[in-house]
Amino acid sequence: MKALFIGGTGTISSAITNLISQKPEWELFLLNRGNRSNEVPGNVHFIKADINDENNVSEAIKDMYFDVVCDFIGFVTEQLERDYRLFKGRCKQYMFISSASAYQKPLSSPYITEGTPLANPYWEYSRNKIACEDLLMKLYRQEGFPITIIRPSHTYMERSVPVAVHGANGSWQVVKRMMQGKPVIIPGDGTTLWTVTHNTDFAKAFVGLMANKHAIGETFQITGDENLTWNQIYEAIATALGVELKPYHVPSDFLAAVGKQYDLEGGLIGDKANTVIFDNTKLKRAVPGFTATVRFDQGARMAIDYILKHPEYQKDDPEFDTWCDKVIAAMETAKSSLL
Repeated sequence: MKALFIGGTGTISSAITNLISQKPEWELFLLNRGNRSNEVPGNVHFIKADINDENNVSEAIKDMYFDVVCDFIGFVTEQLERDYRLFKGRCKQYMFISSASAYQKPLSSPYITEGTPLANPYWEYSRNKIACEDLLMKLYRQEGFPITIIRPSHTYMERSVPVAVHGANGSWQVVKRMMQGKPVIIPGDGTTLWTVTHNTDFAKAFVGLMANKHAIGETFQITGDENLTWNQIYEAIATALGVELKPYHVPSDFLAAVGKQYDLEGGLIGDKANTVIFDNTKLKRAVPGFTATVRFDQGARMAIDYILKHPEYQKDDPEFDTWCDKVIAAMETAKSSLL
């Protein structure tokens, strides 16, 4: 069987690429610009092209037919319309990576299934994903385009650890603050339940949905079943570092108001500030035997070990560091004024 991944080297897709390359029944092609070709298994084929250059891609894939095509870097409907033109009649299954952040906010229930309504007034990213889903379901119903929609939640890998609030350079500055003994910002009181999923667990479920007749025309969320508070997530990171956690709790709406440069209204109010508990029953029916096996304390330790050994993933963010100090100082000033 043949699969084509558009992208294939990101947080989610790299684990899937690695897993599918180990399966002799699959022949995998990656369509991207080849910037991370050195990280890809040797038996994976490259189609070096920019997916945004539709004419060039059309020429590159002429006479090719795929059992599965997956777009890991589609964010707006125009990109999916392009994919439809390119792959209509060229694949048996088209898989799209949506987002669990598309589920309605505020939530009417913390228990999330694929049937939970989609509506997120706080985050344009999520609204664009909803529009993409609507387009694909229309193409399935009206044209028979064989789609499968995947909704990941917070998926991470060894290159970074998942945190609730970070700057433009990712989570390293939060890790560095922990190592320096500085307080780190946790939204709310830190008791909101959240789910983080290691990318190798995500890959197992995703591969199980590839060329799966029960997945055509369907939507699946892929997450682990471990529910943790943000306090527990940060504590696990600090434990992996061998340092004491110094949490500083700040109301999420305050962070959203003063952290517009970090899109915290979308990232918190529209996503991470909400307690969510994912029900993966539908996924497990379609992929019998799937179980997420990487506990977060284990995944955090693996990520910390990797990052500390690879300086290229230690991207300082002095602007975010200063912002954290200012937020904490402002909260302390407000507290003092009322004492």
